[in-house]
Amino acid sequence: MCGIVGAVSNRNIVPILVEGLKRLEYRGYDSCGVAVHQDGGLRRARSTARVAELDAQVAKEHIAAGTGIAHTRWATHGAPAVHNAHPHFSGAAGSNGAGRIALVHNGIVENHDELRAELQAKGFAFESQTDTEVVAHLVNHLYDGDLFEAVQRAALRLEGSFALAVFCRDEPHRVIGARQGSPLVVGIGKGENFIASDAMALAGVTDQIAYLEEGDVVDIQLGKHWVVSRQPDGSYKRAQREVRTVHAHSGAAELGPYRHYMQKEIFEQPRAIADTLDGVGGLDPSLFGSAAAKVFDGVDRVLILACGTSYYAGSTARYWLEAIAGLPTTVEIASEYRYRESVPDPRTLVVTISQSGETADTIAALKHARTLGMERTLTICNVATSAMVRECKLAFVTRAGVEIGVASTKAFTTQLVALFLLTLVLAKHRGRLAAASEDAALRNLRHLPAAVQSVLALEPQIIAWAEQFVPRQHALFLGRGRHYPVALEGALKLKEISYIHAEAYPAGELKHGPLALVDAEMPVVTVAPADDLLEKLKSNMQEVRARGGQLYVFADTDTHIEPAPGVHVIRLPEHYGALSPILHVVPLQLLAYHTAVARGTDVDKPRNLAKSVTVE
Repeated sequence: MCGIVGAVSNRNIVPILVEGLKRLEYRGYDSCGVAVHQDGGLRRARSTARVAELDAQVAKEHIAAGTGIAHTRWATHGAPAVHNAHPHFSGAAGSNGAGRIALVHNGIVENHDELRAELQAKGFAFESQTDTEVVAHLVNHLYDGDLFEAVQRAALRLEGSFALAVFCRDEPHRVIGARQGSPLVVGIGKGENFIASDAMALAGVTDQIAYLEEGDVVDIQLGKHWVVSRQPDGSYKRAQREVRTVHAHSGAAELGPYRHYMQKEIFEQPRAIADTLDGVGGLDPSLFGSAAAKVFDGVDRVLILACGTSYYAGSTARYWLEAIAGLPTTVEIASEYRYRESVPDPRTLVVTISQSGETADTIAALKHARTLGMERTLTICNVATSAMVRECKLAFVTRAGVEIGVASTKAFTTQLVALFLLTLVLAKHRGRLAAASEDAALRNLRHLPAAVQSVLALEPQIIAWAEQFVPRQHALFLGRGRHYPVALEGALKLKEISYIHAEAYPAGELKHGPLALVDAEMPVVTVAPADDLLEKLKSNMQEVRARGGQLYVFADTDTHIEPAPGVHVIRLPEHYGALSPILHVVPLQLLAYHTAVARGTDVDKPRNLAKSVTVE
């Protein structure tokens, strides 16, 4: 979601800016643009098509310069349209946007209406519906010959979250960045410097990266940069930010034999799980950080904060943490948690889950939990250099690799692996895990990649099912116990990429309302492992059959569920006990993927969605 790239150099940086946007495309966007300081003035190109079209546009218009900024936008304020696309320009008051200031912005400015009214009263005219244009005009209004100072003063007026990159017609070879709630990094080159929302955008350009902190404003020029940090009294103080060597993956992975990145990533899951488990020799707290044993001492409950697919991973982990580790566990939707009155407990382990580690709602929920006195924090994340890792005392970094498809697959299963490891470590730390149980659990984890590979071999059967889902507009998913969150994840995948309305329920809830929807046109996907709730689940399935519903059952080999009229069965090769949710989610991913392919949707970039949700 929303990408920023900026540069100051003696060479033409437009190819670097455009290539940086291409590396961020997988996050999702609906418009893009680039602006440069060329021939003593500002020039820009904007598009509501893909970055490739923007690339062709800048070449056609001969846009080239040593200073510039670029952006991919995911629409919040104002429709996806060229006049709402970034970069935004501002000139002197009353000049209706003539270019003196060029600005791009990630995040949401919550007081934009108030600022808009103030700026309109001063003579500024607006060409867009965005909150971003407000910031451009505000910087221009405050500008008095020093852009660094103007951006600092503007940042003090903004409420909400933002990452900014700004340059000025009157100050060549200078770009200013600022961050509050949205990530921003500085790339250090030789005689040139860069700014970006993600180090990945600078892969191949520089591996020397400094991560800005909350309230920072940075000034990048030729061969030098410096940072100031906002103080509690509103003043700014010079700050040093460590420059690290970061080998960022470019994200330009080859598809190989696969049609889409989502399919590729589904089939990468055995390797991703194996990589995530690499180096796990035993169940020592140090898997989660050197201070983990001390943090885990005295923990008597767990609070999990997450959004979307990560929330369903946390919901699955609740069953493990309570049954195996004996820890009462609450799972909260991060975007809701900080807006209600809750009962804090300093002995709570606060666990955040995020693929990107930059999810704005989850970071805000984490900070809220800390303000309530809950300082025992741990994150499960796929990006070692992310804000979430830096914010938490403990971390477990999954090794799923870059995930380009918007609909998460391998990130989800590796999150589940990490959460199961956490459960085992906490159980052992609390004296609830016998040596024999520890050995058995580790054996099952190490066999997991092979078990997932055997499930992937079911793809041809699932393709046949997908054809039957193509004309459907609605679907129900059923699961019980720890497989109910798996049903939720399956429904989410189907709706995300095929645009079929799908809902999931605990199977026992059918008779409390959803059964009214069941008829021959409503496919009912059922997760049916050979566990203690199987017989209850079979009764729920009979309720569907009695109403003429069509059952599509993913069953373990020993469930004794047989195909029959209205009952379609695909058998998973083996039952996997507590780890069964990891196996059962894989066929649901494949069903969603092949249904979407058959319906002709944009699988990797579904409409209205973004990969990394960095705004609230």
